[in-house]
Amino acid sequence: MEPTGTRPTRPTRRTPRAEHLPRTPRTSRARRRRGALFALTAAAGLLLTACSAGGSADGSAADKRALPAPAPAPGERYSGSAAPTPGDSHLSTFALDVDTASYTYARRTLADGRVPDPSTVRPEEFVNSFRQDYRRPDGNGFSVSVDGARTTRPDWSLVRVGLATRDADPDGRRPPAALTFVIDVSGSMDEPGRLDLAKRSLDTMTDRLRDDDSVAVVTFSTRARTVLPMTRLGGHRGEIHDAVDGLRALTSTNLGAGVETGYDTAVEGLREGATNRVVLISDALANTGETRPDAILRRIDSARREHGITLFGVGVGSDYGDALMERLADKGDGHTAYVSDTAEARRVFCVQLPQNIGLTARDAKAQVAFDPETVAEFRLVGYDDRAVADDDFRDDRVDGGEVGPGHTVTALYAVRTRPGADGHLATATVRWLDPATRAPHERSGALETGALRDSVRAASPRFQVTAVAAYFADALRAAGTDHGPTLPGAPSLTRLAGRAAALAEATEDKDVQALADAIRQADDTGRMGGTDTGETLE
Repeated sequence: MEPTGTRPTRPTRRTPRAEHLPRTPRTSRARRRRGALFALTAAAGLLLTACSAGGSADGSAADKRALPAPAPAPGERYSGSAAPTPGDSHLSTFALDVDTASYTYARRTLADGRVPDPSTVRPEEFVNSFRQDYRRPDGNGFSVSVDGARTTRPDWSLVRVGLATRDADPDGRRPPAALTFVIDVSGSMDEPGRLDLAKRSLDTMTDRLRDDDSVAVVTFSTRARTVLPMTRLGGHRGEIHDAVDGLRALTSTNLGAGVETGYDTAVEGLREGATNRVVLISDALANTGETRPDAILRRIDSARREHGITLFGVGVGSDYGDALMERLADKGDGHTAYVSDTAEARRVFCVQLPQNIGLTARDAKAQVAFDPETVAEFRLVGYDDRAVADDDFRDDRVDGGEVGPGHTVTALYAVRTRPGADGHLATATVRWLDPATRAPHERSGALETGALRDSVRAASPRFQVTAVAAYFADALRAAGTDHGPTLPGAPSLTRLAGRAAALAEATEDKDVQALADAIRQADDTGRMGGTDTGETLE
């Protein structure tokens, strides 16, 4: 999603100083620190035949039956709770992230009657899945909104930092795209809802792209091959449709060969002044050839630095290599989405992918400074593998996130204020580089304690949706472990589902209704252990 051209080598992100609340642990695969408290929701999906179609009372207390053991993610395990980690920093710094795959995969898992493995629950991807109510900036860059509400727990509040880019150009003006689709045609992709859905999606996408866009198609199974070199859409759509229609599922998953060939094809077809991007569609279950993530990641990192080629990872399948796909997209300065049905397919290929063709900001980072005179403790929800050292916030060699037009980024915090404290609470600042000139820009917003709503129920409906989704992610992370939810004032799943349903009716938002349905499915699969706290998000 970047313009072409050489970009400088960046130092690796360093681990930031510890924040004040206890952190949950890494998985045994050490993919990400379990530091988050809660998350938010929303789906992101594949695409399908009709890109132009489709739009967008609390219950009884939970009983004492425990949730069943979660369904393990391939190659991942959750290791339990962590001891408190002391810290003295009043800063929280992270690279922006607009991924949504974790929430969508959780919904798919619950629909299959299983509880998601806690290691696949990334709270920030729940948070960033939903429509928000942030104002949009007039030009390039970001607007910054900061608001909050007190919870039922004394001195504890939820604070929301909202960042938004301008809407996509209604006239469709954007740079041309040079997209290399790297498609998994291994035997596992023969399952309904994988290769068949991908083919329908690509056919529809071909009809939606502009004449000056270009497409290449690479497939991989035991081996990888270039089915179609980089080809302009104008006058050649029939060739692209023929290449897509001829895709057939074969045998093993040589993901390393697919990535290597895909990036070689993208480099050969590189277009100056265009958005050069690899779109990887796979279940990410590598089992043949180069299966070591680090070796695959090196190829992606090289193409990103030397040619500005970025990666968009689209995950499919009930068994899905979530950790690997996330790492691939992170290294490729890209994003991930997960798809399981046609509505999600529409969203990914008709909304998300077009948004990611244009670029509003590169290497974007956020830093929130909490006033130590007012705030006793704070905790960021998610962004575990996006952490940036506080001192590196203004070091533009340090990797940030790439964000396109029409995006919102939400960071949710649990904050404990000092008893009786009044005055300045926090200042949030976002820093980014202009995509063309690499000139740095900053924008800030602040929050006073007096602006905190008296309760979550008194906050805006979109704030309440964020809170509900965050509590839901917190509950999923706690499932099957020896510790309960860690978000202050956590209600039971039954009460949470009721609140989500009420918000779905109030907002008339199908995505919020899907959230309510997912919470009910988790509640039906098995309830949280322990007694009901009686919390109701008042």
